Amino acid sequence: MKSSKYAVDTVSFAGLLITLGIIYGDIGTSPLYVMKAVIGGSEVNEDLVLGGLSCVFWTLTLQTTVKYVILTLRADNNGEGGIFSLFALIRRRSPYLVFPAMIGGSMLLADGIITPPISVSSAIEGLRIFNPEINTIPIVICILVFLFVIQGLGTKFMGNAFGPIMFIWFCMLATMGIKEVMQYPHVLRCINPYYAYNLLMNYPGGLWLLGAVFLCTTGAEALYSDLGHCGRPNIRISWIFVKSCLLLNYMGQGAWILHSSGGFLNGRNPFYAVMPQWFLPIGIGVATMAAIIASQALISGSFTLISEAIRLNLWPKVKLSFPTIMKGQIYVPSINWLMLAGCIGIVMYFKESSQMEAAYGLAINITMIVTTMLLCFYLYFVRKVTFFWVALVFVVYMAIELTFLVGNLTKFMHGGYVTLLISGLLIYVMYTWYAARKIKNRLTEFIKLDDYIPLLKELSNDLSIPKYATHLVYLTSANSIKEIESKVIYSIFQKQPKRADIYWFLHIDVLDEPYTMEYKVKFLEPNDVIRVDFRLGFRVEHRINLFFRKVVEDLVANKEVDFTSRYTSLSKRNVIGDFRFVVLEKHLSHDNDLSADERLIMNSYFILKEISLSETSAFGLDTSSVSVEKVPLVISPMEHFDLRRIE
Repeated sequence: MKSSKYAVDTVSFAGLLITLGIIYGDIGTSPLYVMKAVIGGSEVNEDLVLGGLSCVFWTLTLQTTVKYVILTLRADNNGEGGIFSLFALIRRRSPYLVFPAMIGGSMLLADGIITPPISVSSAIEGLRIFNPEINTIPIVICILVFLFVIQGLGTKFMGNAFGPIMFIWFCMLATMGIKEVMQYPHVLRCINPYYAYNLLMNYPGGLWLLGAVFLCTTGAEALYSDLGHCGRPNIRISWIFVKSCLLLNYMGQGAWILHSSGGFLNGRNPFYAVMPQWFLPIGIGVATMAAIIASQALISGSFTLISEAIRLNLWPKVKLSFPTIMKGQIYVPSINWLMLAGCIGIVMYFKESSQMEAAYGLAINITMIVTTMLLCFYLYFVRKVTFFWVALVFVVYMAIELTFLVGNLTKFMHGGYVTLLISGLLIYVMYTWYAARKIKNRLTEFIKLDDYIPLLKELSNDLSIPKYATHLVYLTSANSIKEIESKVIYSIFQKQPKRADIYWFLHIDVLDEPYTMEYKVKFLEPNDVIRVDFRLGFRVEHRINLFFRKVVEDLVANKEVDFTSRYTSLSKRNVIGDFRFVVLEKHLSHDNDLSADERLIMNSYFILKEISLSETSAFGLDTSSVSVEKVPLVISPMEHFDLRRIE
């Protein structure tokens, strides 16, 4: 996959603008609801306001800036980020790391379903300033439908269209904040961490307010997931501008709350309260557009996560589209429409953004904890950072994120269970796909290919058997070139003897690097049996038909194999011989004696397999040249049964 003219690793004005449009929607629209959630229905006082602002300041500094922008963005897998890219870097260190990776990825995907509704609802509810009785639900749903419909155009289009809008948005945030801070500059005292400590330790129920404070950093994980779309340099430089604008707006809201709120918010949103009356229509319009963009970071991040999960064998194979040639651009139609359905369900269930706030953040908090664990593995085993510094990072961020988790636990009964239920379903799908593959591989029978090469040569020359194809191609999961699945040999010799001039065995090795595209050829028997090993990165689409054609072209150019048809009438005219792929689709045999949990896993696996892409489509094979054979999957045959012969 080649990148376009815009290189994501190069800092440019265009790159910074695209970064604003893709990366910062979620974290950039947090001012719409964070301070409103922190204050809630409580009486306004300095301990609460300055303490809340101090918590926001240090959360953005320690969690977003230090952990994600400085540390985690260094854990890039050849320019790609996200929890599965991080897992790919360290998975060979321990097989058990797959389980926290599943949990973190599922939680992030579930969070992506609630981010668009809360962002759009918070913006649209500003219309109630003009009409308190307005029903915002249909408007929110229409905006969400529009957002998901245009996803197929790709994030390059999104970045070009959304970048200038987000630049206007952040400038508006800073301007509104500066206006209030200049009138009440003593609000800048919130930078002192004492106020955060005082809120958490001395303010009644202060610890539970962390659930609201946490909303200011929920977009940090999406920032890491979208690394491949924009590049580390563009993200780091643009974050300086973004963070400054966010903090100015938060402090401006705090200044207004302290001096103009009248002691209680009474349902008012301080974000809109700091705007002059004449500017409200413009502010609501810009906020609505920013809220639409806010959804983009996690939507595009979700596409990236699913594509990585497929290549890492953690998700059923589904259709992937690549809207542009730019590196990192991907669109997953099935996930797009499932997320839209989930977002509409969230809007219909919670109805108000204030209700969504109660559910928001719990899932992403767990993802951040998992990222900390995997990051520390990466720093110690891959980057060879000394144990002391790794332990320091682990202790500091586990303390921070577990404290946030305690604050977020109050959200469980107020709607947090919704995202956890969605996460649980996603974890089950990932675990089923992973565990079923382990069960299949456990007893897959491999046999020595050398024992059958003489038989393949004899079959190739046996004129009593009708020729099946000039070139017969099988996909094999055998890692060793000396082995082959017994089912392949059964298909060639017994199911229906398949005479061919040349037998090809193709193997795909998915690498931990994202975009590697290599192959090597082994002539097991010249002009009779050939094996091709493809080495593909976990971000590369398995377009085997196209790749195999390239291999053939290279071999022809090098005159390593004669591909001329062996049919007499065609060979005189130098016609290339025909190719036929045979795909073996396994089905669960009735001859299995499985334990209850393995039976549940395998039944769930085959249900998922029915609704996922076929092997033919998943490997990008031309259906006109593919034969599909059903083969029984006998994992654990019944051994103890009472069958008697009678006269």
